[in-house]
Amino acid sequence: MSKYDKMLELNKRKSEEKVERAVLTIRTMVLEREKVSVPALMQKTGLSRGFFYKNPIVRGEIDAAMEQQAGMVDPRRNIISQAMEAEMNLLRQQLQKLKSENENLIKENQKLKKALSKKELNLIKQI
Repeated sequence: MSKYDKMLELNKRKSEEKVERAVLTIRTMVLEREKVSVPALMQKTGLSRGFFYKNPIVRGEIDAAMEQQAGMVDPRRNIISQAMEAEMNLLRQQLQKLKSENENLIKENQKLKKALSKKELNLIKQI
């Protein structure tokens, strides 16, 4: 076997390893319900952007994973939604409490105005 053949064999083996690594990473991301994207794959595998777009095997895996995840919602979004809903409930309770307090203060203010006007009438009568 010549050096050239050995070099071709080595390059072929490396390429197959890259494909295996990429496919395994894609499938792992799908199983872990992690959104599959080329930037995320680049970060996890250390492979180039072009590799994911140009390699037909890997590109097919990416397309299949993205199609499978089309209706999937990002889990972080669900957590944020729950936190926002809890905050909204807390704010609604505070608003209700403040409305009730405001009504009580209005009633008290009306009573005090009546009492003040009675005192003024009594003072005027005394004069």
